[in-house]
Amino acid sequence: MKTTFRTPITLALVALATLILAAGCRDDGARPVPREAGRAYGLVILHTNDHHGAVLPVDGRGGLAERAAFVRSVRETNAGVLLLDAGDLNTGGALSNMFAAEPDILAYNAMGYDAAAIGNHDLSWGMERLDGQIALADFPFFASNVTRGGGFLGGHRYLIRDFEGFRVGIFTLTTLRSVAIAGAALASIADLDFLPEIDTARELVALLRDREKADVVIALTHMGDIREDAAHVTSPDLAAAVPGIDVIVDGHSHSLFDAPRLVGETFVVSAGERGAHVGKAQVTVIDGRIAGFDWSPVRIAGFEPDPEVSAMLAPFVEAAEAGLAETIGRAGGEFVFGNRLPRFGETALGNMIADGIAAHLRGALGLEIDFAFTNSGGIRAGLPAGDLTRGHILTVLPFENFLHTASLYGEELLELFAFIATVPQGAGAFPQFSAEVRYTLNARDGTISGLTIGGEPVDPQRVYRFGVHDFLLGGGDGYAVLARAREPFNTSVLLSDAVIRAIGAAGGVVTPATDGRMVVEGGIEPF
Repeated sequence: MKTTFRTPITLALVALATLILAAGCRDDGARPVPREAGRAYGLVILHTNDHHGAVLPVDGRGGLAERAAFVRSVRETNAGVLLLDAGDLNTGGALSNMFAAEPDILAYNAMGYDAAAIGNHDLSWGMERLDGQIALADFPFFASNVTRGGGFLGGHRYLIRDFEGFRVGIFTLTTLRSVAIAGAALASIADLDFLPEIDTARELVALLRDREKADVVIALTHMGDIREDAAHVTSPDLAAAVPGIDVIVDGHSHSLFDAPRLVGETFVVSAGERGAHVGKAQVTVIDGRIAGFDWSPVRIAGFEPDPEVSAMLAPFVEAAEAGLAETIGRAGGEFVFGNRLPRFGETALGNMIADGIAAHLRGALGLEIDFAFTNSGGIRAGLPAGDLTRGHILTVLPFENFLHTASLYGEELLELFAFIATVPQGAGAFPQFSAEVRYTLNARDGTISGLTIGGEPVDPQRVYRFGVHDFLLGGGDGYAVLARAREPFNTSVLLSDAVIRAIGAAGGVVTPATDGRMVVEGGIEPF
């Protein structure tokens, strides 16, 4: 069932836009859209980003059926509506992961999304899965700066949408950080070519403005507004470098803006994560230029679920409930995730996961390791106090990462920590270590002091054995030194399963606690 929520006027506009798109890139250029001089025309832009498999509401917010109800209400009162997504549709909720995001895409089809960018986590599962999702989507799901075999990933370079009195051009950008953080998926995406974001945007703005006669140019950018390394181009960077983009709808950093950010003449907006909010812009266009831009995030709470989308999701929910509802333990208190707190310092959640990895490798598998660690980018949610289900753990740790053990000489281990010292707070590469590791991070100058493993300073000549998952061992998130690790051993145990089993081995009860294993000096507090 693929029902779109569109008024007859909107359907006519979409049909016209489809004809324009089907014509492709005309060598002779397009004809401008007719309009009356001085007349005000309207457009509503609805947008989401970093959906991350949030099929159902969390704490009374979000949910695809609830989002659909909101979208329907806007379409019923506005003739011109664009519904857009800035990427990372995949990877998050256990229900979505179980069905390879099929329920998510079907719901996006039903809501009538006009376009979605491909985010780095849409690449995380490999190209076979993404190709299936692109085929399933009724909307263009593409990357304007990623090519494969001579064509653009997703089959589109840009889109044209005509409305009464003006034309909109849309393109998408996927952060080049995707390659650095691809990890185990790197081999699967090896045939993709990533084009520089700024160069691509300049070319497309000129093409859309000059040849396609677009009045309004919108970029769907999965680039973020928080810099993760020195080479990372953020969406504000893009706005500053490329004139001619009217609106940037951003994703990747999960940022929830309370107002649009004006960079030059470009409005940059971002609507948080997991569908808890939908960005809504009321745009006024006069003589082919934006004359008004009224934007705010709309909290998706209190909306009666759309019955059609609820009915479509029901079989997926029922099939998943039995396995995900299995109780695997109990939390003695809440493991707080907050605004991605593990990316900023030591957290009880990060400690529990890293200690769980170490405990399972040593206990159930009988492997000798000196420590274990993981990246905070793989930790996606918190845990409530009380009974814990398999679904809870799979939502916290949604990636299919397999645990390995490997070895580094002490001098190489010092290289590892020298790299860790340069990882900015807020980045997914920020680590969480098991209890054997202790150090102080000076976030002001990017140095680490007081490093000990098992209570002893690192011996450059000694061999250290550690536990880590395949994403990092393959050099993901910039951990290049791990690609040189010796004697790697694949345990064939998923990270999430190891944590579940470690909870069981600990008597089924885990209690949130920190112990000072990581001290951050001069750092920033999560906002």
